[in-house]
Amino acid sequence: MVGPKDALWIIGDFAHGPKAKDTDWLRKLFYKLPGAEKYLVVGNHDLEPTQALAWTSVSHLAGVRDGPQRQAHTLCHYPMITWNHARRDALQIFGHVHNNWRGPRNSVNAGVDVWDYMPVRFEDIARRAKTLPVNKHWADVEHNAKEI
Repeated sequence: MVGPKDALWIIGDFAHGPKAKDTDWLRKLFYKLPGAEKYLVVGNHDLEPTQALAWTSVSHLAGVRDGPQRQAHTLCHYPMITWNHARRDALQIFGHVHNNWRGPRNSVNAGVDVWDYMPVRFEDIARRAKTLPVNKHWADVEHNAKEI
């Protein structure tokens, strides 16, 4: 799924439990990851040893351009109801909730546990987004937004 020239984004919770504190185990796991660039969007289980790995970048929020119009999508470990570019057909891509919720139409859960424990490409996230319901609070927070 991830080629040698691809960028790989981990949207939080790279490791969890006792092994998340084991630097040697974390390094071995990290260096098995595919892709030319590896980015971490920090999750609530990403402790200092995880953040100290040789990531291309470590952040709590990231903007990534992808898709046909090269929209600036927002990546955050946590689901959000609104974000920068939310009115411009950009998606918010999150994890955190595991397999409890796939998200609404414009904020999609990209956690591996809702994608058969496989990495997922933007095109697949965008395709799933079209099948999800509109967030029932969207009109409350984005009064002038077009219907998504």
